[in-house]
Amino acid sequence: MLRSLRFAALFGGLILSASALAVDIDAASYGYPLTNPFEATIATTPPDLRPELPLDDDIDQSDHTLTLRPERQFELPDNFWAVKKLTYRIATQDKPAPLIFLIAGTGARYDSSLNEYLKKLYYKAGYHVVQLSSPTSFDFISAASRFATPGITKDDAEDMYRVMQAVRAQNPKLPVTDYYLTGYSLGALDAAFVAHLDETRRSFNFKKVLLLNPPVNLYTSITNLDRLVQTEVKGINNTTTFYELVLNKLTRYFQQKGYIDLNDALLYDFQQSKQHLSNEQMAMLIGTSFRFSAADIAFTSDLINRRGLITPPKTPITEGTSLTPFLKRALQCDFDCYITEQVIPMWRARTDGGSLLQLIDQVSLYALADYLHNSPKIAVMHNADDVILGPGDLGFLRKTFGDRLTVYPLGGHCGNLNYRVNSDAMLEFFRG
Repeated sequence: MLRSLRFAALFGGLILSASALAVDIDAASYGYPLTNPFEATIATTPPDLRPELPLDDDIDQSDHTLTLRPERQFELPDNFWAVKKLTYRIATQDKPAPLIFLIAGTGARYDSSLNEYLKKLYYKAGYHVVQLSSPTSFDFISAASRFATPGITKDDAEDMYRVMQAVRAQNPKLPVTDYYLTGYSLGALDAAFVAHLDETRRSFNFKKVLLLNPPVNLYTSITNLDRLVQTEVKGINNTTTFYELVLNKLTRYFQQKGYIDLNDALLYDFQQSKQHLSNEQMAMLIGTSFRFSAADIAFTSDLINRRGLITPPKTPITEGTSLTPFLKRALQCDFDCYITEQVIPMWRARTDGGSLLQLIDQVSLYALADYLHNSPKIAVMHNADDVILGPGDLGFLRKTFGDRLTVYPLGGHCGNLNYRVNSDAMLEFFRG
């Protein structure tokens, strides 16, 4: 599979060393220039090392909405009017073609920058492409989640599967030859569970499934990211916040350039300037972004389920209600807090008990170990320096996937997905 001659040829002589049968890419010949995992996570790939992709105007694409009406105990509040329907994006070819579903990462909508990049990559290669929001995104929780408490991966996968079926039903005349599936970060974990569900439901019979930088132990990954917020950053004190520090750096950067240029190469170029962020500042930035995702999930889940942890149950929420006080309260709840206060109680109520360790096993790749080991259609691409990995995670992936695992030495968390070497390998996997 991944060790075919055609795959090897893509790397132009890169040295591959077998480690427990996994494909390990040699660091010296890989060619990815960012050796700092935090910088790679934030800035991704230098523009001149990315693949050539079509412009939006060259893609036949459109956004559509689904009315799913998940059965719940409570109705959505009035201020949720914009997300009572789930939006997705579909790009179509003008002839019969395979269709690939893309699942976004933690808290990300269907139109996230990485989903947009993957859409263009696969569209250019001749696929119909459907972009889907993460089950942890505000819009998915509101419009498609039965329990409105994401984090139980099996439940999230069932919600996602229902969405995929609805997408297909809404496009009955689209000529599809085969179905494929991929996701990045948490979306990759979701993709694994969706693929497993499809083995019994047989609605799509996915031909191939690719997991990009998935969390292995979900609890380890969220703990790693939560800890980044606690990083001690020089220059932050009682009078200067982290956000003011970063804003001041960006302001000086744009003053030195003489103009403001907010394009997708901004962060890479910024990191090459004198105003670049330090390791501690980059760690804090990644952690802060993750904390906002956690706050969004905790607030939405609490409000929909009327739990009263963040929003008092009897507080009227209308379109004009200020959410600032609730946001401040939600930001005090990290992912560990969300799991402890909302996910575990809901899970225990439905399963008559269970320990945190049992929950961790059920929501991680561990739960699918036998299936993943024996399913030749599923492959993983990961980075050895990914900040979401913990001790033993790569070992689990090597043992489970064998030569269906490709380990890149650099790239941080998803930072090298838009590197030409990686994009060629992704396309080659689906071509088979």
